[in-house]
Amino acid sequence: MRLNICIAALAVTTAFASPAFAATSATATAEAHGLVLQPLTLTKVDDLDFGTVLASGVAGSVVIDADNGNRTVTGGVTAVASNVGQRALFAGAGTSGEVVGLVLTPPPGNVLVSTTNSSDTISITNLVLDNGNASAKLIAGGTFQVGVGGDFAIAANQANGFYKANFDLTANYP
Repeated sequence: MRLNICIAALAVTTAFASPAFAATSATATAEAHGLVLQPLTLTKVDDLDFGTVLASGVAGSVVIDADNGNRTVTGGVTAVASNVGQRALFAGAGTSGEVVGLVLTPPPGNVLVSTTNSSDTISITNLVLDNGNASAKLIAGGTFQVGVGGDFAIAANQANGFYKANFDLTANYP
C-alpha cells in the first residue's frame, strides 16, 4: 500500500512538473521585400487645339475627342476646314506593367484667354482623358500615351482672336 501511495505521489509530482519541460523560445518567419520602380517621365507631344472656327450671333461649342482628336461643332459655330485642330497627346515612360495614376488640372477659371484682349475668354466646359481613363497601364517596354480632349463654349458674337491657356497633366505611381 505504501508503494502505491509513493507511486501515486510520484505520478502527481511528474504531472505538475511537466510545464518545466515546455518550450522556452519560438521562431516565426516573415518576408522582407520592396518594389523598385523606374522614375516616371511625362512629355507633351501635341497641344490641345480646337482649330479655327467662325462665330455667329448664336452660341455654340467645339468638341475635340480625346480618343481620336476628331472635331465637332454645334450651334452657331462653323468649322474652318484648313485648321481642324487636334487632341493633346502626352507620352510617358516608367516601369513596365505598373499602373500610373493621371490627374488632369484645367486652366485657372476653366477659360482660354484672348492674347489681344484679356477680358475676352472662352469657357472650357470639359477636359477629358482618352477612354475616360483616370489611369493608364504601362504597356510593354514601359511606355504609355494619353490623349486629352475638351469641350469649348463659343459665345454668341465671340470676339475674334487667338485664345490660349495652360493646363497640366500629372502622372504618378499610386
